[in-house]
Amino acid sequence: MRALPTHRFQQRFTAAPPEVQKAFAKQLGYLLRDIRHPSLHAKKYDEVRDIWQARVTGSWRFYFRIEGDAYVLETINRHPK
Repeated sequence: MRALPTHRFQQRFTAAPPEVQKAFAKQLGYLLRDIRHPSLHAKKYDEVRDIWQARVTGSWRFYFRIEGDAYVLETINRHPK
């Protein structure tokens, strides 16, 4: 699998704090190896649009779609608690 960030994702990622960017890099590695990695807590977020959600940190999430052999990274943002 490979990751394809959208323009929106790139903008939000760049605006995220450095510690979130670093944590995302680690989580992306897990995603590319195994979507079921326990650290990700990956789950279907929106059935209609086929959007998945995965954990970056306790308070940040990223959202993606699966298209063929690619994870299309849609956005990254704070998780409302």
